[in-house]
Amino acid sequence: MKHLLMAAMLLCSLTAFAAESTTRSATFKVYVTNERGGTVTVIDGSQARTSGTASVVPETAVGKRPRGIEVSPDGKLVYMALSGSPIQGPPKLDANGNPIFEDDDDDDNADHSQDGIGVMDAATQKLLKKLPSGTDPEKFAISPDGKLLYIANEDVGTLSVVKAQSGELVTIVPVKKEPEGVTMTPDGKQVYVTCETGGKVCVVDVATNKVIAETVVGGRPRSTAFSPDGKFAYVPSESSGIISIIGTVTHQVTGKITLPEGSRPMTVLMTKDGKRLYASTGRAGTVVQIDPASGRTVKTIRVGKRPWGMALSPDEKLLFTANGPSNDVSVVDTEKGQEVSRIPAGSSPWGIAVF
Repeated sequence: MKHLLMAAMLLCSLTAFAAESTTRSATFKVYVTNERGGTVTVIDGSQARTSGTASVVPETAVGKRPRGIEVSPDGKLVYMALSGSPIQGPPKLDANGNPIFEDDDDDDNADHSQDGIGVMDAATQKLLKKLPSGTDPEKFAISPDGKLLYIANEDVGTLSVVKAQSGELVTIVPVKKEPEGVTMTPDGKQVYVTCETGGKVCVVDVATNKVIAETVVGGRPRSTAFSPDGKFAYVPSESSGIISIIGTVTHQVTGKITLPEGSRPMTVLMTKDGKRLYASTGRAGTVVQIDPASGRTVKTIRVGKRPWGMALSPDEKLLFTANGPSNDVSVVDTEKGQEVSRIPAGSSPWGIAVF
């Protein structure tokens, strides 16, 4: 009898878990930062799944120049990076694809009082507060327990580690010039920071908050995706149109994936089973689907103008891209491999998060 009771309880628990997972897959929100509009757009993802269209909640004003955006592990809070630094056009590139920076007065025109991490209540879509972030935050990562934020400070070449609840600064980690992408390894033990100017990836040990490795990939690296087992990191280089494969044990480049001509890769995403890698290609206006095993392009999907931020739905059947110049979000059916809809967003959508 005791064994039967335990089996029944286990069955109930599994059923409840399955029901919760199904509900979350069917009902989710897409959060989009609008860099020029200073707002966040919230899209009903469940409608995008069923009909190719989706209702949009009125935009929430969050502050100046929102870019990177993440949802807390429990789905209750939405964080976005806010910056008072002026929006700049892309720099000129040298023969090696590295940016050439000229002296200017952009920092003199920056209003650092606007810098911070905005915190929005996911249920009410109301801005709750702004946490300190260090100057000019661009992207950031949240620790698996939701207690810490790892924030790239683009203009000063550092990574700020901040307590998510109080905003207390834990430490500042020097990295390389112009850090942008911040991504935690699957085991939560390291943070990869992509630094555009020198084309380097800095690996930070979260136990010590020290840089333990640097890998040169070149060509303005923008983001990082990991294989499900955490053994490989995939880093796109915008100006060279390649994705470097880094072994996470040796921190050496083990291979490179060449994207279709004209690709300027920005964000990369790996599916949960590790069988598909997606890259948004910026000015090329596409999303490239790659087979990580062979390194070959499987499909090139036309989306909106200059897709930057990108996210998958919980069941990975839909993919969303933030299209800055066209002020909209593309909805891609990943099974068909084609765009099925575009949803209006705010002014210059930049980042996307799904929960």
